[in-house]
Order: sequence, then structure tokens, then C-alpha cells
Amino acid sequence: MRQLTEEETKVVFEKLANYIGRNISLLIDDPSNLHVFRLQKDRVYYVPEKIARLATSVARPNLMSLGTCFGKFTKTGKFKLHITALPYLAQYAKFKIWIKPNGEMPFMYGNHVLKAHVGRMSEEIPEHAGVIVYSMNDTPLGFGVSAKSTNEARNLQPTGIVAFRQADIGEYLREEDTLFA
Repeated sequence: MRQLTEEETKVVFEKLANYIGRNISLLIDDPSNLHVFRLQKDRVYYVPEKIARLATSVARPNLMSLGTCFGKFTKTGKFKLHITALPYLAQYAKFKIWIKPNGEMPFMYGNHVLKAHVGRMSEEIPEHAGVIVYSMNDTPLGFGVSAKSTNEARNLQPTGIVAFRQADIGEYLREEDTLFA
């Protein structure tokens, strides 16, 4: 487990900034509980600083994971967020979409968010911004990227896509073999 390089940190923070904006500082700079990002193989972990220091005594081949997996780097160097980062993203989200109960299952089966399923959305969501998808009772279900701005989404037909799905809580079951491997 090692620290992220400057380039890796930039890529991870750009991806996180798409969803939580300047609230990234709240993830790292909490004085009561300092956290750091660490890389193990190609996966990025969000770890309390005390535990990260203790983990240095464990040999890399013997260390499977540590902390919360935020995502992984692809072979091309891009960063892909995992569903395991959802509680942290939901806590500091800039833009939110709430879906009706009849849209929860299609979303959790891996489909995009349709206009007919949207219960409400945050104001001023720009096109291609990171959004957190919630159920109507404020349970985070996943995250994605807005397909249209808030104003354009109001004029869409019911079958129009409002947000492209990136990850949903159904992945815990659908991808349980590869999620942590």
C-alpha cells in the first residue's frame, strides 16, 4: 500500500470533484478523524491515517484491502468510482435526483434514470455533472452523470434519459465476484 502520486491524486480528485465539488476537503481535513488515500495494486482506498500508518508493517503481498475502496484505476490510467464510495459521496453531494418507487428497481438492475421515474431533482444541475440518485425516502441508491440540465429535463418526454447510471447498490449482488478481487 502506497501513497498516490501527484498525477494519480489529480485524477482521483477530479473525479470526486464532479460529484462533491469543493467538499473534497471535508473528506480529508476533518481534524477529529484524519483520512488519507492509499493505492494497493490498482485500487484506491480511503483509510484513517492511524490505520494507514499501522498497515506499513504488513507486506504488500499479504495485504488484501484496507479502509473503504473508493474505486480503481483502469489500464488506460482513468479512475472509475466504485459503489463502495456511495456513502461518502451521498454525504457531500452537490446535485441530487430522487426517483419514485416504480423507478427504483429498474435503476438497481443497471438501467439509466428516465424522466418518468424522477420524483424531484436539485435545481441548476448542469449537463454532464455528477449526480447522486436517491429513493424518495432519502436512501442513496447510486450515482451517475446527468444527461440533461434541469431545465432541459423538465421538457423531456417520459421515456427520455435524465441521468446515465454509473453505479448502483445492485452491484453488490451482480458483481460480488469481481467487486473486491
